[in-house]
Amino acid sequence: MEFENLNKINTPKDLEKIEDLNKLCEEIRGKLIDTISKNGGHLASNLGAVELTVALHKVFNSQDDAIVWDVGHQSYTHKILTGRFNSIDTIRKEGGLSGFTNRFESDYDKFISGHSSTSISAALGLAEAKRISGNKGNVVAVIGDGALTGGLAYEGLNNAGRFKKNFIVVINDNKMSISRNVGSMARYLTCMRIRPSYMRLKSTIERTLNKVPLIGGQLKNVARRSKYAIKGFLANNTLFESMGFNYYGPIDGHDVNELIRVFNIVKNIDHPIVVHVLTSKGKGYKFAEKNPKKFHGISAFDVQTGLTAKTQGSFSNEFGKSMCELAETNKKICAITAAMTSGTGLTEFAEKYKERFFDVGIAEEHAITFAGGLAAGGMLPVFAVYSSFLQRGYDQIIHDAALQKLRMVFAIDRCGLIGEDGETHQGIFDVAFLNSIPNVTIYCPSFFDELDSMLFDAVYKCKNVAVVRYPRGGQPLKPLSYKYNGGTFDLYGDKDADTLIVTYGRLFSYACQARLKLVKQDKKVCVMKLNVIKPLDREAVLFASSYKKIFFFEETIRAGGVGERFGCNLAEYGFSGRYVLNAIDNTFVKHASVESQLKKFSFDTEGIVNKILMECYND
Repeated sequence: MEFENLNKINTPKDLEKIEDLNKLCEEIRGKLIDTISKNGGHLASNLGAVELTVALHKVFNSQDDAIVWDVGHQSYTHKILTGRFNSIDTIRKEGGLSGFTNRFESDYDKFISGHSSTSISAALGLAEAKRISGNKGNVVAVIGDGALTGGLAYEGLNNAGRFKKNFIVVINDNKMSISRNVGSMARYLTCMRIRPSYMRLKSTIERTLNKVPLIGGQLKNVARRSKYAIKGFLANNTLFESMGFNYYGPIDGHDVNELIRVFNIVKNIDHPIVVHVLTSKGKGYKFAEKNPKKFHGISAFDVQTGLTAKTQGSFSNEFGKSMCELAETNKKICAITAAMTSGTGLTEFAEKYKERFFDVGIAEEHAITFAGGLAAGGMLPVFAVYSSFLQRGYDQIIHDAALQKLRMVFAIDRCGLIGEDGETHQGIFDVAFLNSIPNVTIYCPSFFDELDSMLFDAVYKCKNVAVVRYPRGGQPLKPLSYKYNGGTFDLYGDKDADTLIVTYGRLFSYACQARLKLVKQDKKVCVMKLNVIKPLDREAVLFASSYKKIFFFEETIRAGGVGERFGCNLAEYGFSGRYVLNAIDNTFVKHASVESQLKKFSFDTEGIVNKILMECYND
């Protein structure tokens, strides 16, 4: 595809050179499809936001104004228009562009956004900063309808409605988050979509009053203030107007000229504004339009067929199968997701057990407390959530779950290093923040069969809060001679060796492979796999204390992790040998392939081998 117009754009100001903006939008879509088909990424949401992004950069001055994107996965067009067209092919690749907005990547990215519902609060902070410092310029927050289910969005709206200057919230309404939107806000926006006549009539009245010589403006102000005037006459009011915003919409989000017209109007209004824009997720690519859930976040695919490479199964799908089996015999089991039905493997459960399945939308805090209520009412809730998103519910885990000794299960997906989504999505903090909470048991399966068994134990054997954590994707290589014994820890290799590797989760596979390589070099090694990392089994620590050299490998943040606790417990038992802890030390992990990330931290087979040889045999 030729990029006649895109090649002219180095900054948003260059949009002035483009005569046919619709042609430009076609070129952008072509580039997005081509790039994401090779790199993977968020396709459907970006295809839906092309015209909206072009219109925003056409109207607003990027040097003085600020555009804050909610869940920056819809910002690929924004990156293209802000000087990154020539590097867009590197997106989500190691050393390349981030798949989200990143203020360290470009001055045009005003705020890092990988999680949802943050844009309004962040944008309001930027607007207040402009006001205090006397800087000119508009501030625009772009938020999806799915992100409006997050409580933080309402907190931001509630506060922003009192702002005394221009502040614009653009709702990019594509009727979806990842799964189809649920809840009252989704129904409310549906109602707003089917009543454009109200807004057209309101606008017509205001335009008419403005034309009345001398007194038209006064009449309009009187009408706005009057309880029984325009709003009363039309017998309607929007939620946003009640919160202090002027509402404009709904507007066709794929009519770039209409968007430009509306943005030129609202940018001059000295008041908070909501612009409601209707878009289609996957616009312009038939496969994404037909299946926006699949193409929300997708791996590399064939452009002509829309097909991705076949996978060998995943922990998410295995979890979903196990949940269905458990729910068949236990009528108390309920499943909860925060807008991630398919992502967490619960699609089949949602179909089979509708009365016991709850998609609460993007609302992790609510999900946990809701689960607490279910548990207090005698049910057995299982909340399936990504590790990085569970961070949002830390207070609820403490106050509404663990403190009350409620029987509930957290199935934590995407634990450890997750690859190309990068810093905002790495699942490396859950162990550290869960380690500090009483009444919590944490299971760590390495393989599918262990996930099934540990989920069963979490449901039937654990009396308080149980956590089952597992990585993204498929299971690693399983040693032929290894067999899970159902206990808190397992041993593999030479028990009479003087060197012990301790680990858990998928790193066990790499540790076993490293052991085989060391054996070939006449180095005897034993591997201990922790199946339960909280509480630590005293017997496991006592057994380990008999070794001369202990290497602990942990695919999480070092501070507060299991390795630190293990080392402290060893000291209590009088361990005087050599203890080496290898974990992620005080850093946020940038985007790259999982393989590259594992290698970087010496978590892969070669890294483990080299670490042991360097520490033990190069003295």
